[in-house]
Amino acid sequence: MDRPRAALKRKAEEIDRALEAYYGIPARWRLDPLSELILTVLSQNTSDINSWRAFERLRERFPTWEAVRDAPVEAVQEAIRPAGLSAQKAPRIQRILQRITEERGELSLDFLAEWPVEEAKAWLRRLDGVGPKTAAIVLLFSLDKPAFPVDTHVHRVGTRLGLIPEGMSAEKAHDWMEALVPPERYLPFHLLLIRHGREICKAQRPRCELCPVRRWCDFYRRRRLKADS
Repeated sequence: MDRPRAALKRKAEEIDRALEAYYGIPARWRLDPLSELILTVLSQNTSDINSWRAFERLRERFPTWEAVRDAPVEAVQEAIRPAGLSAQKAPRIQRILQRITEERGELSLDFLAEWPVEEAKAWLRRLDGVGPKTAAIVLLFSLDKPAFPVDTHVHRVGTRLGLIPEGMSAEKAHDWMEALVPPERYLPFHLLLIRHGREICKAQRPRCELCPVRRWCDFYRRRRLKADS
């Protein structure tokens, strides 16, 4: 894979600064890595509000992750119903917990803090339903590892801005963004791109007239040229 050129890195830095000036410094939270993993599985194909409700219900109904692992799948499914797709997510969560127990002898991912980031990514991706985004979220948010998660918002906004090459998949964009952005900016820039994608650079009807980074945006430039032609 080609690596981002210096000019594109400067563009990313300027966009990063402009988004932080517009939205402010993003708030961050921290869960232990196993909790972050389960929350991220719950968040797939649903909103943050619904996934957090499901996570809280799961923790209220089961005192430990061992209890979640060993419970009837129907009970886990009922607990996480607000997240949607509970018939798929409940057995997936239990398979993840079972696999961790089999390989590590306990339900904890704290050991990954001592591992090199690429080895930690590879280990997490062996778990059921864990792709590059989920692995990167766990490593970045819970363990301060240099991993850049690319979700649908980051992929859409990054592509429109010209930070991610046209046609590059979200999976390949993880390595691309890690080469483009300084590691100390992975977390804030990731959060800023998500907020921008939710509030202004929406999938349908993006609000380009309000965009604080439209001067750098390839999508906006093409849109204006089309309107003027």
